[in-house]
Amino acid sequence: MIEIPDEFASNRQVVRKDVEQRKIPRDLVTHPCFVEVAPPDISMPTGDADRLLATIGADWGYNKSLRLDAAIFPELQKTLRRGDWRVTAAVFQETGSTPIVTGLWPGLKEAIYGLTIDIGSTTIAAHLCDLMTGEVIGSGGALNPQIRFGEDLMSRVSYIQLNPGSQTELTATVRQAVDQLIRDTASEAGVDTDDILEAVVVGNPIMHHLFLDIDPTELGGSPFALALSSATTRRAENTLAALQPAARIHTLPCVAGHVGADAAAVALSERPYKAKKITLLVDIGTNAEIILGNREQILAASSPTGPAFEGAEISCGQRAAPGAIERVRIDRKTFAPRYKIIGVEAWSDQADFDKMTKKTPVTGICGSGIVEAVAELYLSGLLTEDGVMQPPPAGAERHFVQAGRTWSYVLHRGPVEISVSQKDVRAIQLAKAALYAGVRLLMDYLGTDEVHHVRMAGAFGSYIDPKYAMVLGLIPDCDLENVLSVGNAASTGARMALLNRKYRREIQTQVEKLTKVETAMEPRFQEHFVEAMALPHKTAKFLRLRAQVELPANIQKKRSRRR
Repeated sequence: MIEIPDEFASNRQVVRKDVEQRKIPRDLVTHPCFVEVAPPDISMPTGDADRLLATIGADWGYNKSLRLDAAIFPELQKTLRRGDWRVTAAVFQETGSTPIVTGLWPGLKEAIYGLTIDIGSTTIAAHLCDLMTGEVIGSGGALNPQIRFGEDLMSRVSYIQLNPGSQTELTATVRQAVDQLIRDTASEAGVDTDDILEAVVVGNPIMHHLFLDIDPTELGGSPFALALSSATTRRAENTLAALQPAARIHTLPCVAGHVGADAAAVALSERPYKAKKITLLVDIGTNAEIILGNREQILAASSPTGPAFEGAEISCGQRAAPGAIERVRIDRKTFAPRYKIIGVEAWSDQADFDKMTKKTPVTGICGSGIVEAVAELYLSGLLTEDGVMQPPPAGAERHFVQAGRTWSYVLHRGPVEISVSQKDVRAIQLAKAALYAGVRLLMDYLGTDEVHHVRMAGAFGSYIDPKYAMVLGLIPDCDLENVLSVGNAASTGARMALLNRKYRREIQTQVEKLTKVETAMEPRFQEHFVEAMALPHKTAKFLRLRAQVELPANIQKKRSRRR
């Protein structure tokens, strides 16, 4: 095996780590408590720890069950004396649990910190928060090094099954990556990692299990049983070396076998369970996680979209990295393409594009680019609703190349030729049909034929143009103004749980109420899948989309009238 460290790769993947700057009401699980402890008295031989606990209890209203974490004891007496008996104690208390002192500093400590960590199968994102203000003061992202054991989740489960004992290696690999990301993010923000007292971790079920050192092989086949579904809190010791041992790590609950804590975090961020109208949440990746409903009922499912949306299985596909085509437009008259690549502001038809791409050459096409390319081919009449590439119209031959009995549309000519083949179109059709079929199945369960609001989450969902997502038939018909990209909603939900204990209870309660639908066991899924292969759909009329976008049938009618 040859492994190239990410920092030395010439076209490193762009790890999307933006965070929504949402104001979150604070009801902290960890509180800093400044106290003045009475010095020892020979006539009253009470231990320093006992006097500290008694003072915190008296001054801050904690009951007699308050205790010290074991990691505090070794330096306790030195800390008290360095502060001249004035110290700041951090007290951790989840709802209904025993209060525990998890941090101690001499004098007045004005800032303590917490982290959110979103562990995806491809990338890991971290956000460092000032617990006293609620502000995000640092963000970091990295590739998940588990990729070397398998590109997708099921291949990693297969690796563990074929290599007994390897689960320990996968767990150590992801924990080391998280540790390094914590150190890097804290260093950039100028924060001592000993001052980070909490972390809220989310991820899909397999990443969740591997991070917690749980064998995920039961998730590899029906009935896709989770070892742990409820939220859990543990000490950082023996889990994350970058944090002090007494720090607490909280994981949000998993929804179902293929709908994880990251989906729960997205649900907490968008709170569809409080909405009057039906809302669809989709976190699009190798395995799309779907939540649909309103305050009356919420359903959840996952759909096996495959890796096409991440650039895999595409002839010129790649992950989102500098040089990847991410935006595509096709002229309706000349059928000439123009495009935009990651890392360059100009479009390909602008004067300074060639100059700007000398340092960042065109290297491939990423997920958002292939989605727009296929949708534009359809809107231009170059692709039928069944996804068949048409022979080039007169005058447009230079934009096509023939491959046997099929055609490929050329986006870019140069040292690396970038084109969209018939096989690429099929890969996107299969992926989008799987997602739409999963959504349609939940709509059946809910007894509705329409969705009022759509929220697309995750790194891929954040960079898809809602119009092209609907033209492709990736999502059901909806007013375009009600289709929004919500960015890294999983990290937002994790931050809500970090800053407010009530949100931890809220999402646990809502997950317990959710109705889980297993798409793999539903015969109607295949029926919906076949109909969803067409662009945008074989039977759904997409009337709202047609009112806002000219689909090929409408364009053809206008051309006929002009002739």
